[in-house]
Amino acid sequence: MNLAVKFRDYAQLMRLHRPIGILLLLWPTLWALWLAGQGRPDPYVFVVFVLGVVLMRSAGCVINDYADRDFDPHVERTRDRPIAAGRVSPREALALFAVLCLIAFALVLTLNRLTILLSFAGAFLAATYPFLKRYSHLPQFYLGMAFGWGIPMAFAAQTGGVPGLAWILFAANIFWAVAYDTAYAMVDREDDLKVGVKSTAILFGRHDRALVFVFHIVTIALLALTGALAGLGLGYYAGLTAASGFALYQQRLMRNRDRDGCFRAFLNNNWFGAAVFAGLLMNYW
Repeated sequence: MNLAVKFRDYAQLMRLHRPIGILLLLWPTLWALWLAGQGRPDPYVFVVFVLGVVLMRSAGCVINDYADRDFDPHVERTRDRPIAAGRVSPREALALFAVLCLIAFALVLTLNRLTILLSFAGAFLAATYPFLKRYSHLPQFYLGMAFGWGIPMAFAAQTGGVPGLAWILFAANIFWAVAYDTAYAMVDREDDLKVGVKSTAILFGRHDRALVFVFHIVTIALLALTGALAGLGLGYYAGLTAASGFALYQQRLMRNRDRDGCFRAFLNNNWFGAAVFAGLLMNYW
């Protein structure tokens, strides 16, 4: 066995070559750390959470491909993934998932008790999300919970508690995830219909673009409420204004509902998240 090839297959299974998922998970975590730390998050907590984001996103990709191993060979965009193509066995994938989760948990054990307790819910969300698309057209809402669980954990690690502000930010992230993951699901809609996978893109039908826009509006509104409750200034709202511009641009990208345009709209959400974080940086500077 060629170890270099095997490690390359594992890296592809973890999607390390596609960092967009890491970034979409990282931005709300950074929002929470900066809010909880009032612009000065604890450096050690910051490092733990950044590493945790990389590890848990990688673990999420692994368990997602394990769950989709019977579907991915029939979907154009996913048929060459390591499990679907037979380069990594399902047993290897489960072992890799367990190792990544254990490393992430070892990092969490260096933080306070509340953060440790919250981590169990985070691990449950990450492990169960991929299976939801078989039973519900709303897996994107569950994804928002999984991708946003770093928010209450960040507040817990930084302050020892989870205030109402954290849950408002958590709700904002859920609606944001529904917006961007619906755009992502629009890419695979035809294939998903053939194999029986459910998504908001299928549920929303011809109203997909309009509802993506509505979810972006709700996200901005909740982020604005977060800023008001936290007493943030004009710098933060300048960031929200820029994020709103990116949401409008995504509507333009999706106007024809073609695969390339919808995928570009999904990717553009990295700049949406970055704009919100830039607003936080401007506020605290």
